Amino acid sequence: MFTLRDVFFAFIWIALLILAGRYFKQKSRWLQRLFLPESIVAGVLALMLGPQILGAIVTSIAGEDALLASGVFTEPIRTAWAQAPGIFINIVFAALFLGERIPNPRAIWRKAAPQVVFGQTLAWGQYVVGILITFAVLIPLFDANPISAALIEIGFEGGHGTAGGMAETFGELDFPEGADLALGLATVGIISGIVVGTALANWGRSRGHIQSDTGPVEDLDGVPEFSHTETRDVQERRSQLMRGLLIDPLSINFGIVGIAIVVGWLILQGLIWIESVTWGATGFEVMIYVPLFPMALVGGILVQLTFERLGLEPLVIQPLMKNIAGLALDVVVVTALASISLQVIGSNLGVFLILSVVGIAWNLLFFLHYAPRLFPDHWFEKGIGDLGQSMGVTATGILLLRMVDPHNDSGAFESFAYKQLFFEPIVGGGLFTAAAPALIARFGLGGMLLITGSLLVFWLGMGAILIKQNKQKQRSPQRQKVLH
Repeated sequence: MFTLRDVFFAFIWIALLILAGRYFKQKSRWLQRLFLPESIVAGVLALMLGPQILGAIVTSIAGEDALLASGVFTEPIRTAWAQAPGIFINIVFAALFLGERIPNPRAIWRKAAPQVVFGQTLAWGQYVVGILITFAVLIPLFDANPISAALIEIGFEGGHGTAGGMAETFGELDFPEGADLALGLATVGIISGIVVGTALANWGRSRGHIQSDTGPVEDLDGVPEFSHTETRDVQERRSQLMRGLLIDPLSINFGIVGIAIVVGWLILQGLIWIESVTWGATGFEVMIYVPLFPMALVGGILVQLTFERLGLEPLVIQPLMKNIAGLALDVVVVTALASISLQVIGSNLGVFLILSVVGIAWNLLFFLHYAPRLFPDHWFEKGIGDLGQSMGVTATGILLLRMVDPHNDSGAFESFAYKQLFFEPIVGGGLFTAAAPALIARFGLGGMLLITGSLLVFWLGMGAILIKQNKQKQRSPQRQKVLH
């Protein structure tokens, strides 16, 4: 048990750890080269100062009763941290699309169809290769839990936030070690994504695959905006809406995030009820294992669309929403890494290493083989963003994209950003990602392979159509030249 005072100091420690992470990153060149977020450095630092590393060293030297035998942090603080990822991930996903101008789905598809196909195919392929390697190797050699087949997509596409947020789901399905393995895979994914992506960028530049202007840019950390621009009209409408309100704009936007989470919770409860009176009555239950955060994302989209319809969208201030989501994500990453069990990873080292190698190999080979065929122009720039996202987080994809196209000459950033509307609600931490462990538990690897394999074939078919259309467009100008 812990008190509110324990929770308060638990988050004070998080703040101090993030500052320490920033300090160590500034002092370490290799950390800077890896472009690791400060929250990951802080999480690793918290893990090192906890009972598993510092505590174990002190215990081995001075005994269990020595000072710091349990690490720097008290047990109530560690208990609060263990529960934090599953709570704060809801804030991250609820705020994801709040403040973003959501275009018509048809318009998005016209602009970003190849990007959507590439991202979806990459994600469903992670499930398929995970299922195949689990069935052929992990179960026969290591007696692995079949749910291990979903860990590549959860850890690589979902990242630390999703992996930490799904800890309760893994526990309910009698696979508690799945959360630690997913967090370990997320760490491998983001580091390998940056290392492999940087090596690919250098290779692509030397081979002439990068067509964009890769000259120096003043701010490589800056991210181009893809949503609506803050116009004077928007500012005036916001002033009118907030006139007479004695409340901070940050509080209003945090309240809007709360509305999105409540809407998501109502949707989830409705789906659980529908399941209980229909197919759930036969014993087939999935929705009860689905965490709240993918529904919070849907809730955020619905709230944004409602605010636009009512003319209230100026109340949603995009920079504040990014700050709210960023703070919540920092909390998720730090506490998830601080709570990871090294003993669990060590006990499942063979499973962990094989999933890591297979996941990296699939992403890399798919990028090199498929991107040049799918994208009619700037294939390297448009593909590497999804490669980074599929091995870490969205920020990793943006980072790699900025490495090869700092001035956004290819237009890849807009396609990458619009793709998220077709991507995030489903995979990469979306509804299917959250439901995947329960689906494996219910249908087995064979049933899950049928589902994910069919979706992989579907998206490959969509890609074949786009590739055919691209070839036809390329032939048309050539025919016109011949006629002239």
